[in-house]
Amino acid sequence: MDHKNIPHSKEACKASVNAVRDALYVVNGKWKLPMLVSLINGPKRFKELQRDLEDITPKVLSKELRDLELNGFVTRTVYDTTPVTVIYERTDYANSLSKVISELHDWGMKHREHIKQMSRAEAEARKAVAV
Repeated sequence: MDHKNIPHSKEACKASVNAVRDALYVVNGKWKLPMLVSLINGPKRFKELQRDLEDITPKVLSKELRDLELNGFVTRTVYDTTPVTVIYERTDYANSLSKVISELHDWGMKHREHIKQMSRAEAEARKAVAV
């Protein structure tokens, strides 16, 4: 979003806020974007997704997958096997989030490094005071 090209009016501000709110409503929470990242490399079964995400409970994973499916980001295909096989896959529409995910990834890496540097500086400051 180029802030220079946004008209500065009450209506434009409200439209911008609503657009961001709508986007966050769809991808809100701790799990949805990581789930889509996990599916970048191809379709996965429920347990594979659960292993990728580590701390997610089956109940939460199931709910988040339903939400992603309802919003058109994931398809769920059931195969008539014994036991039943269910495969989850990103849709073409999910690719519309590729730039967002890429930017979040880059920012997250920079932020993690920033926090590490702050912690190191804080530790150095404590050492200097202790001496």
